[in-house]
Amino acid sequence: MSLDPVLARIDADLPQALDRLMALLRIPSISTDPAHADACREAADWMVRDLASIGFDARTCPTPKHPMVVGKAGETGPSLLFYGHYDVQPVDPLSLWARDPFDPAIEETPKGKVIRARGAGDDKGQLMTFIEACRAWKAVHGSLPARITMFLEGEEESGSPSMVPFLKENAETLKADLALICDTGMLGNATPAIVTMLRGLVGEEITITGPDKDLHSGMYGGPAINPIRVLARIIAALHDETGRVTVPGFYDGVPEMPEEILAQWQGTGFDPAQFLGEVGLSTPAGEDGRSVLEMLWSRPTCEVNGISGGYEGAGFKTVLPSKASAKISFRLVGSQDPVRIRESFREMVRGLLPPDCSVDFAPHGASPASQMSIGDPAFEKARLALSQEWPNPAAFVGSGGSIPVAGYFRNLLGMDSMLIGFGRDDDAIHSPNEKYDLESFHKGIRSWARILAALSA
Repeated sequence: MSLDPVLARIDADLPQALDRLMALLRIPSISTDPAHADACREAADWMVRDLASIGFDARTCPTPKHPMVVGKAGETGPSLLFYGHYDVQPVDPLSLWARDPFDPAIEETPKGKVIRARGAGDDKGQLMTFIEACRAWKAVHGSLPARITMFLEGEEESGSPSMVPFLKENAETLKADLALICDTGMLGNATPAIVTMLRGLVGEEITITGPDKDLHSGMYGGPAINPIRVLARIIAALHDETGRVTVPGFYDGVPEMPEEILAQWQGTGFDPAQFLGEVGLSTPAGEDGRSVLEMLWSRPTCEVNGISGGYEGAGFKTVLPSKASAKISFRLVGSQDPVRIRESFREMVRGLLPPDCSVDFAPHGASPASQMSIGDPAFEKARLALSQEWPNPAAFVGSGGSIPVAGYFRNLLGMDSMLIGFGRDDDAIHSPNEKYDLESFHKGIRSWARILAALSA
């Protein structure tokens, strides 16, 4: 099948592709908030209708929380499974958004035009690049160049609790020669990337309880234990003065990267000052003696993602709180065991509790790190195809993010994943004012069309 008319069709139909993305972005599919369950169902149904419009036999599949979307199309060529997620992160704090996060718009910025909305970059804009590439292939040639299974999740941003059971129950339906995942980013604005290393993730929410009710800080301050002080001490104890995590056994299974790999990373042209400068920072934090790319791709981390306790409204209230809580995540590498790290962290917290305090734990996901094998010729074919669309050649890289589904695909379905995305470092994907560059959306569609052509040749 000829590629040139497909690329021409993508260029001509970009306004319509943007209209479809905007419609999807208007749906507030926040999976972690039960108040948005209906919106998640609406987004899943929208995806089914859109896939059906280009010939996919698509349906929603119920889970205990939000539905999966599965669709199949194509009769010849390699068997490919495409994964993306239609759910999005919460929008808090809403006051920091410059516009309604679910009222998407094209904005002109000093760096070019962007699509501004929650989910624009993570992951609705990304997954639609692949769907639009399939749409163009179907419009030009009447069929797809490969046998494609679409697999769209609605719980990725809330820990994917239904993923493993669903994969086990539907393994025969979802198995393919190769999985394609579009939920990653580029190495700078001109260099596309194929991610071959992903960090794992452990999430924990801890709640410290002291007195059985909130107290007047004048009447009880001093003799009564303050859970916020206890929580602050625990958080401060999680790192030493060199930036290393102090949880016992945390670094078991953490490998040192070979010098030749570190040399390759240094040759990518990555600029740490620019990377940090784009988010208003100047000095690398983290472990002493490690480069920024090492810290992002090959070193584990412990981060505090949120703290709450006491009076958090406007004005001031002299309260001594009954409870204080924090959300803490660990990014894992190598063969670190997420279950052992969770157990060790909990034991450490219990050991730091003073008298009259108790702790409750709430787990939020646990997945190991994963590394892809690039011995499959498909990886080099895709790299060369990507290189034709962007100014710089595509690179095989690591990623600081965690996409557990890649490991699940390998362990449960027996297939490798090719992780290709078009996000940029300043997309603010979990922050207010999230965006997706219009160039990333347009070139992303064209890139997937090229990759489909290369994999099907």
